[in-house]
Amino acid sequence: MEALRADQTEDCRGALEQLPLISVAGVRTGSRHRLGEIADAIGQASRDIGFFRVVEHGIDLALVERTYQMAERFFALQDSVKRRYYIALSTNHRGYVPFTEKGDYPDEVNRSYEAFDIGLDLPSDDPDYLAGNRLLGPNVWPDVVGFKQTVLDYYGQIAALGRLITSALEMHLGLAPGAMTDQMTKPISQLRMLHYVRQNSGIDAQSVNMGAHTDYECLTLLHTRNPGLQVMTAEDRWINVPADPHVYVVNIGDMLEAWTNGQLRSTPHRVLNLSPERFSMPYFIATNYHTMIQPFPEFLGESGQTKYEPFLAGAHLERMLVRDFPYLQSQRPTKLAKNGESVENPFEKRIFRSSS
Repeated sequence: MEALRADQTEDCRGALEQLPLISVAGVRTGSRHRLGEIADAIGQASRDIGFFRVVEHGIDLALVERTYQMAERFFALQDSVKRRYYIALSTNHRGYVPFTEKGDYPDEVNRSYEAFDIGLDLPSDDPDYLAGNRLLGPNVWPDVVGFKQTVLDYYGQIAALGRLITSALEMHLGLAPGAMTDQMTKPISQLRMLHYVRQNSGIDAQSVNMGAHTDYECLTLLHTRNPGLQVMTAEDRWINVPADPHVYVVNIGDMLEAWTNGQLRSTPHRVLNLSPERFSMPYFIATNYHTMIQPFPEFLGESGQTKYEPFLAGAHLERMLVRDFPYLQSQRPTKLAKNGESVENPFEKRIFRSSS
């Protein structure tokens, strides 16, 4: 059908794999039938591999480029200036993540990136923020001309696209409209501005800069400006995701896999050291903090059996952030990790540990 095209991408063994490329223009303007076709294309890709690509998405590409420019300007600042916005100084996990704030991914041979983390920008008198919620509240904004307004504009557009794709998945899954999106009215979603740097030009380009992991939220949207992203197929093979500035990569996260009782797949992926410098801006779509993630009754089957224990969305995300951010381990060890024990993500047990 016209809405679904296939792009071939070569994995590290030289074989060819299909990564779906789906036009989502009709999600906004198409007929009910057309919307159903697009929803089913999205849904089938989400079941098969948990990754797909979307084109004709409606996001202003000039705004995308301006947002990259804001990231480049910030990361070009002196380290002493960037550290004024260090995430450990914030009260709700927002701001600059230096190269030294390393997560616990065992296959990160040459992990070297810095980041700037942004969430839903709430006022300083927001009741959840005042109550001490670590994932809600105002953003930290650097003193870079145009940064705040540009990033807020981009955040608004990509959040809207994420909501449209989530609505399409509701349709494909046979859920009532709003079954998921009504749980995203005050989401703990996050935009990460990432700056990857290959410190040593002699490093093997196949070495890993961000280790194999799943994403903790419902969906991730990623503009594909640079190569380096790899996805693990259901057959435990790594395939390369092609870069195309007109395209967004979308993947399923932990929350959506559990919500659908495994109907959709949270897929491991990683980033390779393919270039001396790389910028990336993933947007992680999550639910509200207090949403209980448990399989919808529609996916329990005749036996009524669930594959996943219910968990609070905010608690799951906080627990995973402990693994990724040493500053959280030192600040809140008793609440988020007991006695210094390592934090594991059950959705990542499927990660293939082969060197291929």
